[in-house]
Amino acid sequence: MNTLSLIKEIYINAFRNISNYIVKRYFKVFAIFSFIMFLIVLYAFIYRVYTGFPFQ
Repeated sequence: MNTLSLIKEIYINAFRNISNYIVKRYFKVFAIFSFIMFLIVLYAFIYRVYTGFPFQ
């Protein structure tokens, strides 16, 4: 019975650490993706203003 509770504790700690690692990486990738998308939109807007696109 003691072995079973130790195995359970090891798995709980392992998945807790994995989920924390995945969440950190996910938010880092999401932040980089959002920043790149913002730069693309900014570039498109500046390009349209520079070429004289009529915003109506």
